[in-house]
Amino acid sequence: MQDIFNAKEAQTYIDRINKLSPETKGKWGTMSVDHMLAHCNVTYEMVYEPQKHKSPSGIAKFILKNFVKSKVVGEKSYSKNSPTAPQFKIIEDQDFDLEKKRLIGFIQKTQQLGREAFDGKESFSFGKLKAQEWNNMFAKHLNHHLEQFGV
Repeated sequence: MQDIFNAKEAQTYIDRINKLSPETKGKWGTMSVDHMLAHCNVTYEMVYEPQKHKSPSGIAKFILKNFVKSKVVGEKSYSKNSPTAPQFKIIEDQDFDLEKKRLIGFIQKTQQLGREAFDGKESFSFGKLKAQEWNNMFAKHLNHHLEQFGV
């Protein structure tokens, strides 16, 4: 698993994102490339812009922490066509350039803040996470969708 907190490795994600164009088609799934970029931004919005999203209820958070967390923050890659949580579904068309710029900015901000800023940081859905769990969540989600779009 790549280290999203390492400048060189974070740059590899940015380089892959820069290979995308508005015409890039996915190898699987139904998302368009602009939807995918906006979808990837949701993970970072929950960290940096939490006011944009409704916090899960107590019962939902219990379910997320006990049944979903290990799949999201663990080392194992996502399978193709994995289910998408409702708050991550993007319905309307998005501005490709804006979403691309936002995603690159979020990756850079995360890398610059560094591992220490995330160790023990509260997750929107899963409670406190270790830095490695944050890394796994960010890195494997990005990798999954960049592979989906062939970059």
